[in-house]
Amino acid sequence: MYAIVEINGQQFKVEQGKKMFVHHIKNAESGETVEFDKVLLVDADGAITVGTPTVEGAKVVCEIISPLVKGEKVLIFHKKRRKGHRKLNGHRQQFTEVNIKEIVAQTLKGE
Repeated sequence: MYAIVEINGQQFKVEQGKKMFVHHIKNAESGETVEFDKVLLVDADGAITVGTPTVEGAKVVCEIISPLVKGEKVLIFHKKRRKGHRKLNGHRQQFTEVNIKEIVAQTLKGE
């Protein structure tokens, strides 16, 4: 069973027991349980349910492993040739590591 869920403006394919990095969730603490109810699609052993826009009654339950993880550093370099202009910026994105505990969804009856 897997689901497509929207977390902080991004869509993720989640499966039970998987660990993943999502954009930083504010006011989150380690060991806390978080529920996401913007489930866009659920696949329960071949029975696919597509939401309009979300699946009614479906949610994804996650446990926060680490509330703040920094991603790799990305360097942004700007240069204008023959002008002597050079500029170097760096950025590290902040993530939250979560573990998918369960996907709660009703399966379709009779299909």
